[in-house]
Amino acid sequence: MTRNTVNPTKLDIPPAETLSDETTAYFAKCEEKLGFVPNVLSAYTFDEKKLRAFSDFYNDLMLGDSGLSKLEREMIAVAVSSVNHCYYCLAAHGAAVRQLSGDPALGEKMVMNYRAADLDARQKAMLDFAVKLTEQPAKIEESDREQLRRQGFSDRDIWDIAATAAFFNMSNRVAAATEMQPNPEYHGQAR
Repeated sequence: MTRNTVNPTKLDIPPAETLSDETTAYFAKCEEKLGFVPNVLSAYTFDEKKLRAFSDFYNDLMLGDSGLSKLEREMIAVAVSSVNHCYYCLAAHGAAVRQLSGDPALGEKMVMNYRAADLDARQKAMLDFAVKLTEQPAKIEESDREQLRRQGFSDRDIWDIAATAAFFNMSNRVAAATEMQPNPEYHGQAR
């Protein structure tokens, strides 16, 4: 298993050879599927229990069953990360939007300002909600949820929008606190 030899954060992480067999196997699977171990995972190795919790929640949220497409979930990650100016997540999830949409310009517009992207009314409502939840969570009202329902989102979908936005707000803050750096591979993907 190869892991970025440069520490992805300003905090110390344990050497790769000290990681558990479970984490080593997980990172080998990342290498096989992605070609690298995402730095966010390497950063979490300071506490492998937290790494597993982070990975399990991320995988369920972003890859599990949902009324939201994988692209829509990545769009939420990018819109929230743009508000928070999270370099790591903008690089990583901007690449995912480019890849999933097949549209490099969409990924770039999403990173800069989702309102500049050519979005349908459903996607715009979803992102408006995620951004309001990021910027003004105390101001979310029933009318905000009703706007999503009018665009065809179920209550379960609204839960998924909120959970995705909340997860990336947390992740953005951890990345900022540790000065987490994205893997260089993200910058060239799907261009």
